[in-house]
Amino acid sequence: KALLAEAFDKNIVDKDEYPRTADLEQRCVRMLARLWHAPDAATAPGTSTTGSSEACMLAGLALKRRWQHARRAAGKPTDRPNIVMGVNVQVCWDKFANYFEVEPRLVPMAPGRYHLTAEEAAARCDENTIGVVAVLGSTFDGSYEPVAAICAALDDLHERTGLDVPVHVDGASGAMIAPFCDPDLAWDFRLPRVASVNTSGHKFGLVSPGVGWVVWRDAAALPDDLVFHVNYLGGDLPTFGLNFSRPGGQVIVQYYQFLRLGADGYRRVQQTCRDVATSLAARIAALGPFRLLTDGSELPVFAFTLADGVTGFSVFDVSAGLREEGWLVPAYTFPAEVTDLQALRIVVRNGMSHDLADLLVDDLGRVLARLSAQPAPVRGAESASFAHGTGYTRPGPAR
Repeated sequence: KALLAEAFDKNIVDKDEYPRTADLEQRCVRMLARLWHAPDAATAPGTSTTGSSEACMLAGLALKRRWQHARRAAGKPTDRPNIVMGVNVQVCWDKFANYFEVEPRLVPMAPGRYHLTAEEAAARCDENTIGVVAVLGSTFDGSYEPVAAICAALDDLHERTGLDVPVHVDGASGAMIAPFCDPDLAWDFRLPRVASVNTSGHKFGLVSPGVGWVVWRDAAALPDDLVFHVNYLGGDLPTFGLNFSRPGGQVIVQYYQFLRLGADGYRRVQQTCRDVATSLAARIAALGPFRLLTDGSELPVFAFTLADGVTGFSVFDVSAGLREEGWLVPAYTFPAEVTDLQALRIVVRNGMSHDLADLLVDDLGRVLARLSAQPAPVRGAESASFAHGTGYTRPGPAR
């Protein structure tokens, strides 16, 4: 809090006036580039943003501009760009496609398939595809999309057709979980087809709301005509962003957290979150009325639905009952093709201890005891408090 207060008047965008804040930002970028295995972490371009939504916008712009340059160099038209992604992406990608005139090729869900797969991604790519978005931690159920398999399918597509489609990894949550809890999982710049990665500092980066990050593999992945160059102490400091004046406090706190916790500290925090999530998921499954869709073993997030044969109440009744007990556990329907699936989702973040999980299970037990007396559900999908992803009329969760 003291760091934030001291930085209220430090404008992170004005790198001439506040060069030390700009230096801390670049240190964070280099740390993240190293964490995500950039070929040369010292030179990999990146920037802070107001959140991972802006980071996604910047990554999408870089994909589009790279595609435009390649098409113009080949003497081909650039009027029909498209981007391939699962329907489970966060709504910021729908905004990107709308604002920057890119056709969104959304891969629908299917029973038992709730995120993008390699085969579905490759099948929708053509010469106008600027990139594929792979999500490391779906907002619907916390599952990782198979980034390595998607890259392998696109490698095969390249060999067969010559189409060279890059991948952006939306790691709003997962890019700060996987490096510490799944260090052997290849999802980042270890895969040559991954061009850029974004994350949110205020999700699992352990910083207060208002900061996100995006890093590109190398300078070639970020076209220079998108970058503005600032004279920094006689040197060149490139800058790329959509927002303007904002305090530098969150960036400074992010650097402080990186130094204070280190890799081992982040690993312990994130592993504790995962341990609480998997334990809580198992206990909820053992109550009887629920069936797990995921178990918290990737993101510390899990989704569950009603077990077959439960007809006296809905997931929306459960959500409302938990709200009366002081818990915010959203209930929602899945998108087109699987709209009959209604689920609840629990996110475990730093501070959600095993003791708090005990209280949640106890309260859930009391809610179920009340609901079991109902002859039929009272609430339906119209009572859902929010929606995920694209294709919804209500806004998705904050980034």
